[in-house]
Amino acid sequence: MLGLAAASPPPSRWRLRTLRASVDTLVDYSLSGVWRLLQRCDVRRRPLRDPLYSPDPEYIAQVAHLERCLRETVRWPAEVVRLFLDAMGYYRWPELAADWQLAAPGATVRPLHKAGPTNRQQRLIGALNALTGRLDYLDNYLVGRQQVSAFYQHLEQVYMSARRIYVVQDNWSIHHHDDVLATLRQLPQLLGPVWRPTDAPWLNPIEKLWHWLRRDVLKAHRLADDWPQLRQQVNGFLDQFAHGSSASAALLHYVGLIGDGHLAYVLHSA
Repeated sequence: MLGLAAASPPPSRWRLRTLRASVDTLVDYSLSGVWRLLQRCDVRRRPLRDPLYSPDPEYIAQVAHLERCLRETVRWPAEVVRLFLDAMGYYRWPELAADWQLAAPGATVRPLHKAGPTNRQQRLIGALNALTGRLDYLDNYLVGRQQVSAFYQHLEQVYMSARRIYVVQDNWSIHHHDDVLATLRQLPQLLGPVWRPTDAPWLNPIEKLWHWLRRDVLKAHRLADDWPQLRQQVNGFLDQFAHGSSASAALLHYVGLIGDGHLAYVLHSA
């Protein structure tokens, strides 16, 4: 039976050397011997758990409020709408990614000269319906206070039959701008926003949609020289979730609103 040496303080992360120094019966083992013993005991190096931690002092209260709003949406789906809102940006030049190929080509560097395309950016702001999976979004080269205000007005028109619309969003400074807050006051249905705790992306499922978009469309794309076609592909990917279709059901699974996740549990148990 292996046991820790009495004088050994517990390390924050185990290495072969710390294991050998901390376990009495391993003192005379070589490092490779320690490794082979761990293999025979079916002990492997595994990634540590993601640090799901938010430094927000109001984290517990904000999560409780978010859960109450979700349950209200489930109980009165014809009257209450719950939307997860977020913004993202993408560039003309592709994001780096690994891919299958016959042989590794030599490194290539795109020439930086005036005749070549600049690495321009495009911005998106979107809102995901927590129950139907419907996605509404605005595609623009800039998303500032005017675009955010216009997007709120768009959401009010889309869900004009709802009595109450909750919008979950982060603490981006634009959301606190006087012009944006004035727009919200003119839209009484938009009771919110529901502030998401700081540094807690796991509470905003639309961020997983952005991940899906980056993975399937933007990483290693070959359209740097065809900006309109790249934008068309991005919009085509997002448009498949526009009307609560079967694709939207798949989206709800992907982002964790259906399944075994925390938010899915809150919805299911409402």
